Order: sequence, then structure tokens, then C-alpha cells
Amino acid sequence: RFCLALVLASLPTMATGEEITPALQDSWGDFWLFRFFVNAAGYASIVVPGFLLIQYLKRRNYLETGRGVCFPVIKSCVFGSEVKSVHQDDGSLPPRAEPTESSTARQVFKLLFCAAGLQASYLTWGVLQERVMTRTYGATETDPGEKFKDSQFLVFMNRILAFTVAGLYCALTKQPRHGAPMYKYSFASLSNILSSWCQYEALKYISFPTQVLAKASKVIPVMMMGKLVSRKSYEYWEYLTAALISVGVSMFLLSSAPNRTVSTVTTFSGIVLLAGYIIFDSFTSNWQDALFTYKMSPVQMMFGVNVFSCLFTVGSLLEQGALLESLRFMARHSEFTAHAVLLSVCSACGQLFIFYTINQFGAAVFTIIMTLRQAFAILLSCLIYGHTVTVVGGLGIAVVFMALFLRVYARSRMKKRSKKLPPGETPVQKV
Repeated sequence: RFCLALVLASLPTMATGEEITPALQDSWGDFWLFRFFVNAAGYASIVVPGFLLIQYLKRRNYLETGRGVCFPVIKSCVFGSEVKSVHQDDGSLPPRAEPTESSTARQVFKLLFCAAGLQASYLTWGVLQERVMTRTYGATETDPGEKFKDSQFLVFMNRILAFTVAGLYCALTKQPRHGAPMYKYSFASLSNILSSWCQYEALKYISFPTQVLAKASKVIPVMMMGKLVSRKSYEYWEYLTAALISVGVSMFLLSSAPNRTVSTVTTFSGIVLLAGYIIFDSFTSNWQDALFTYKMSPVQMMFGVNVFSCLFTVGSLLEQGALLESLRFMARHSEFTAHAVLLSVCSACGQLFIFYTINQFGAAVFTIIMTLRQAFAILLSCLIYGHTVTVVGGLGIAVVFMALFLRVYARSRMKKRSKKLPPGETPVQKV
């Protein structure tokens, strides 16, 4: 144990190749890689026993021999109904509602409502995220204040509210009969937790505009994961737009601005955390897409994933003793409490606006709104927190968003062309 502590103590300077300032690291225990392994160990303490139990029940053929009060619960969690639905062209999306006979003004109002809801939810979420992770609380003339350091607690706050909202929605509205084994949600839940943790943690080492651009470029690893997980094939224009996004992000990251502060410098740790976020998030979307082969609604998916997310995060926090510490921080700083709660509300409401927008107007309109949201988020962050962007960096941002809009346009053209194909023929590739 002493040797392990000694190695971890040297990791901040050895592994990153950068000088960690006291503001970012008070001790070796605050190093992000150490916290990552500690969190992963907490998740493993729940996953490993669960995995062994599932294997035992399957070997015992519990589905045929099981009896008792617990049988329905175990059947739902381990076996499910195992009845899959036909995989639609885009199983990850809810079926789009057919346009009803309504006035143009009503449709415009709905579109404005969706756009305003998405922009308000996610722009507020982005501003608060940067505030919580990069600024201090309780600062006075004599006291510099303290930063909140536990990203996992913020993930838990987001997930517990999303779980509550999804559960209430499922209880109050009619949903398809659930058939997927519950444990399969845990894979998407783990990758979702880790991607969110990397996203929060990365803000300690990179600027928010850099993180937004990295999110825009996640289409590249999503395509790679699609090939590995779902055996998908892609059109030439998808590879072209992916290459343009890579060029634009590289231009932004390699550009240097004068008088950059420590909080806006992109460090090696930030790049690693961004890569972790993109990889985990890419797996989440592809695994969820595979799960939609079962007949379920997006809100049921949201509920199932967040059940395990709450279980994993609260278990890990309790094992580390970090839950009480975070609650004490909330008690000391009421401003942080308000920010954390509002952060969770924006995240949960944003997911509901996503489902409603796609259902009413389709994925193309939703993608355009969210792409504009990313551009507004960069502008808002620069105005509020004083980030500087060079001319080369600005050109890189323009290239990224041009590629994103080109991707939306090409996708919509492909869908229109596929509808005109004669019966029996299918397009070459599913977008």
C-alpha cells in the first residue's frame, strides 16, 4: 500500500508532463487519475457481485425452476421477456408524430417553444457547469474561498433528478410493455456516468469552449464505435464531414491566444479527460441504440439507465465517505446548493425537450437547434468568463459548425431519397 501511494504521488508530474498548480491539486489524493480509479473501484464493488449473481441464476436455469415472491423481480432484472421488436431505421429515436391538421402559426409556436426550451435548458446548464467547476464559493476580502472538487456528486445530483422525472412520466403516461432485462441498462449507465464525470473533471484543466468543440467532434468516435458495436457502414459524405470537424478542432486547439490565464490553458490532463468523455459517450449512444431493438420508449430508456446510475454513484460516494462531505459543502455554501439543484433541473428538463422536439419535428430540426446551441454556448462562455479566441481559433470553430450543418443537410437529402426508392429497394446505409 505504501508503494502504491508513492507511485500515485508521483503520477501528477510523471503521467501528465505538466506542472499542476496548488489551485488544481492540494495533495496526490486530488489527482484526477487517482479519483478515477477510486470511483471505478466503487462501481466494481457493485458490478462484480451483480455479474456473478446473474451468471449463477442463468446456470441454475432460474427462469424455469424459480418460484416465490422474488421470482417476478428477478425475472425482470435478469431475463426480461426477451421479445425484441423489429429494428427500425433509427431505433434510438421515438416515432415521429404525423403532422396533424393545424395552423401554421401553431406549428411555428411549437417550434419556437422547443427551440427556446432546449436553448434555455442547455445554455443555463453550460454556464452553471463552468461556474461550479472553475470558481470558488464563500470568497471574502480575507478568505479566498474554496472550490467544489467532487465531480461524482454532481453526476449523482443530475441522475437522481432525471430518475425522478422519468419515473413520474412513465407512471403518468401510457408506455410500451417493457421487455429488456434490466441489467442490460447497467452497461450504458456505467459509460454514461464515466463520460459525465470526465466532462465535469475536464473543466479543471481546459476552457469551456474547448470542451464544446470536443463534444461537436464526438461524431468521429461515434462512427468508430458504430463499426465495432453495431457493424455499421457509412457514406462518403459522413467521412468528409468527420474530417472537416477534425481539421476545425485541431485549428482551435493549436491556436494560441495572448495573455491566456491558467484556467483557459488546455493541458495534457484536459485532453485525456476529453478523450475519455468522447469514448465513453460514444459507447453509451451505440449501446442504447442496440437496446432499442427491444420495444421501449426513450423515457423508459432514460428511467432504466438512471436507476443504475443512481445506484452506482450513491454506492461509490458512500464507500468513499464523499456523500456527507459534499452535503456539508452544500450546507456551508447556499449558493452552491442553488447552482447544483438548478444544474440538475436543467439537465432533466433538457432531456424531456429532446424527446418532445424529435417527436414533433424530427431529428434534423433537433440537430440544427442543438448545433446552434453549441455556438451560443461558446459565445456566452467567452462573454461571461473572459475566454479569448484567436482568428485561427475562430476559423476552426467556423469549420466545425459548417461541417455539422453540412452533415444535417446531407442526412436530410439521404432520407428524402430513400423515401423515393421503389418498393423492395433500400438505401445503401442507415444514417
